[in-house]
Amino acid sequence: MTATDPLAQKPRRGRPRAAPDASQTRQALIRAGLAHLTERGYSSVGVDEILAGAKIPKGSFYHHFRSKADFGLALIAAYDSYFARLLDRAFLADGPTPLERLRRFTRMAEDGMARHGFRRGCLVGNLGQEMGALPDDFRGALIAVLERWQSRTARLLREAQACGELGAAQDPDRLAEAFWIGWEGAILRAKLELRADPLRSFTTTFVRLFETRTPD
Repeated sequence: MTATDPLAQKPRRGRPRAAPDASQTRQALIRAGLAHLTERGYSSVGVDEILAGAKIPKGSFYHHFRSKADFGLALIAAYDSYFARLLDRAFLADGPTPLERLRRFTRMAEDGMARHGFRRGCLVGNLGQEMGALPDDFRGALIAVLERWQSRTARLLREAQACGELGAAQDPDRLAEAFWIGWEGAILRAKLELRADPLRSFTTTFVRLFETRTPD
């Protein structure tokens, strides 16, 4: 947000009575915000651009958000909800083995990036890279999101352990943490190179690390 952005200069306190969270206006702002921030990040996008993308009048913003920071936290929550549904759709699918479900998630994520020419990355990863310039309460929100994603992944890896795809000596929680550290880096590289190869390379390498080992 720039210093000349009028919405940055006069944040209203509190939330007006007529500001339902599920309103079409709020959802349009969320969609536009996610599109802009997954591509360009938080610091380089002003509220005016988001309003233009959402085709929402300037006066509507503070009917739904106290400030750009409040809007950013709402975007993190919305992205977390979206991504949790994506993970559940892949991880809880009937039929495929646990590791095949992990691969299914990575293919779904790759398809999502490909639809936008690999120009949009992960909101959580993008914001994490900007953390030095963001409100400090973003830090806790982003860490909590990553921990929830890791928890879902660890459950999947425990399933892999139970069916013999993952050795008994492996630690699913540590592997889940390692997956998300590596996956966020692969997303960044795919966005940088505008191609899927980094995503595919990471997935193949990560799975092979324990898939080639004989279960205990």
